[in-house]
Amino acid sequence: MAEKIVQTAGRDQLGEFAPMFAHLNDDVLFGEVWNEEAISVKTKCIITVVSLMASGITDSSLVYHLQNAKAHGVTKDEIAAIITHATMYVGWPKGWAVFRLAKDVWKDEDEAPAKECCCCCKDDKCQFDTVEEYAKHCLFLPVGDPNDAYAQFFVGQSYLAPLTTEQVPTFNVTFEPGCRNNWHIHHAEEGGGQMLICVAGTGWYQEWGKEPVKLTPGTIINIPANVKHWHGAAKDSWMSHIAQEIPAVNGSNEWLEPVDDETYNKLS
Repeated sequence: MAEKIVQTAGRDQLGEFAPMFAHLNDDVLFGEVWNEEAISVKTKCIITVVSLMASGITDSSLVYHLQNAKAHGVTKDEIAAIITHATMYVGWPKGWAVFRLAKDVWKDEDEAPAKECCCCCKDDKCQFDTVEEYAKHCLFLPVGDPNDAYAQFFVGQSYLAPLTTEQVPTFNVTFEPGCRNNWHIHHAEEGGGQMLICVAGTGWYQEWGKEPVKLTPGTIINIPANVKHWHGAAKDSWMSHIAQEIPAVNGSNEWLEPVDDETYNKLS
């Protein structure tokens, strides 16, 4: 059953001055006629717009019914076709007048849509064939170059883009689907560790002996020094995170064994 239409404009504006008119407007017209189920609300919206257009009514009441038509599923293309068709029968001046109102009501459909993560994101997954496509649609930071210097410590292809080496060294690290780094430890006598900020795609972070943590845009991970861990992309999604190296006393990185496939492939 369609959502019940409720109208109070009659009583709000004319309840004291013309209570019968308010009753007919709110209870009969909108309360009964608009809620009659033989034809859809969308169809009633179209009929009402055309009726007002034919009567030469182009004031706020027509604007309301145009807005109501849009709210009940009438698209820009449909309203343009409806007004054009009706113009052939009711006259060009009325057509021009209604188009001026309709164009304003549907103006948001003429504006460029906001850029989304990507057109191929499904369930937070960035699924592209190449790093170039992924970067174009999902990433606002540079991808950088293939992370060849650390390739021996990764399963799959990763990319490294230095963002700044001053104060707190910061890098953007991008992982292709299925790519992850080995278990490793950021050793330090004082301070140290690392901060990760996921900026695109979906991935995983896990500390030794703990449950994995899903990474999605906005996820922040504070990695303590001297803790064994790994991080990388989901098996079916690209993923990028900012990595910040926390200043350390006598800091060093120890690379360990890869994350085994059985453990990794269970993550979803």
